[in-house]
Amino acid sequence: MRRTVFYISDGTGITAETIGHSVLTQFEPIEFDSFRIPFVDSEVKAHAAVARIRNAEALTGARPIVINTVVDEQLSELLTTSGAVMIDVFAPFIAPLERELGLSRTRRVGQAHGLVNFAEYEARINATNYALAHDDGLDVNYADAEVVLVGVSRSGKTPTCLYMALHYGVRAANYPLTEEDLDRQELPERLRSNRAKLFGLTIDPMRLQQVREQRKPGSRYATLEQCRREVADAERLMKREGVSMLSTTHTSIEEIASKILAQLGIEKHLY
Repeated sequence: MRRTVFYISDGTGITAETIGHSVLTQFEPIEFDSFRIPFVDSEVKAHAAVARIRNAEALTGARPIVINTVVDEQLSELLTTSGAVMIDVFAPFIAPLERELGLSRTRRVGQAHGLVNFAEYEARINATNYALAHDDGLDVNYADAEVVLVGVSRSGKTPTCLYMALHYGVRAANYPLTEEDLDRQELPERLRSNRAKLFGLTIDPMRLQQVREQRKPGSRYATLEQCRREVADAERLMKREGVSMLSTTHTSIEEIASKILAQLGIEKHLY
């Protein structure tokens, strides 16, 4: 129950991989060995991709699956000579849209992930710099923040902030709840004055212990007892203060970010 999948594009391959991965997750019993082949923008590269696909079939004995976003029709036809199962990501959408809009598609490569809107791109870069400058309570001035994540150390605050900055251009800061905060069962003033921007992250203590043990092996910080106490105190504090919270234990960073933005009413477009 294993199959080989190639994500092939004349651009970065991000669109092919994102859509293809979403579809393939619907076929749970099968394990997929995935490979991305980006920038297939010439016959030489297309022939090389075909050779790689055929080699995969020879090794596994099963037809590979190709998720394809190559714009050039001739290159796409060349890829079909590989004998793989070919899935053109754009095909189901193009004809209906051409009929509805009264226009033929513009066959331009890399539009989805190219540098098209400089203002939006700059906003994402500025948001990323903001997240780095306001990581782990480094800067306690949250006046310009759109989101302030709170939670115990290693609960997923930093990667979530960076994801929201890079993909949505959201200015996200984060504050790690200290032992003093947890003992007092009170948010510090700098957080209380930004209550509308707060969102809490929590995590299963056993998972937290595993993460901390990798970071600081054998430390008190990484003991299960310490993790249990901190998580329980943090959840009690956030409930007491009325801060919405989400567990990161079994939730992807994409889902965490989407839920936070929806809960706080922040409307930003992906990319």
